[in-house]
Amino acid sequence: MRWIWIDKFVEFTPRTSATAVKNVSLAEEHLHDLYPAFPIVPHSLIVEGMAQTAGILVGEARNFSEKVILAKIGRATFHRLVRPGDTIVFSARIDQMSEQGASITGTVTVASRLVAEIELMFSHIDQNMAGLEFPDHNFVFTEQFTELLKTYRINASIPL
Repeated sequence: MRWIWIDKFVEFTPRTSATAVKNVSLAEEHLHDLYPAFPIVPHSLIVEGMAQTAGILVGEARNFSEKVILAKIGRATFHRLVRPGDTIVFSARIDQMSEQGASITGTVTVASRLVAEIELMFSHIDQNMAGLEFPDHNFVFTEQFTELLKTYRINASIPL
C-alpha cells in the first residue's frame, strides 16, 4: 500500500532544499500502538517523513524520470518526542547528487524545537543495479503520485 506521510510542502527550491509539514492527529491509529496510554509518533515514521520529503526533492531534480529509493540511513539522532496536536516540520537539504544517487541532511522540528537530525542516502536504481531489470515505467513516482503532488502546492487553486 502506498501512502503519503507529509501533508504539504511549505518551501521547495529545486535541486537544493525542501520543507514539508505533517499535522499529527490523535485519530491516527498508529499513535496508539507503541504505548496505548501515551500516544507518540514512532521514530521510524519520523524518518519516513524525512525520506519522503527528501526523496521527492531528489526525484524532482531529475524531473521524476529516475526511480529513487532510500538506500541508507546514515544517521538519525532524536532529541524529543512528537505527540498528537504537534505539527512536524521536515527540512531537507541536498548535500551531494550524482548519476548514482544523492545524499541529504535534514532536521525535524516541532514549534521550532529540534526533534531529530537525519542523514539519508538515495539511489537511482536504474543507474546502480547493473544486470537487474526493472520495469520501464516509474513505479516510484507514478503518474498518480505526481498528480497528487501537484495538489500539495501552497496557494494552489482547486476547482470545485
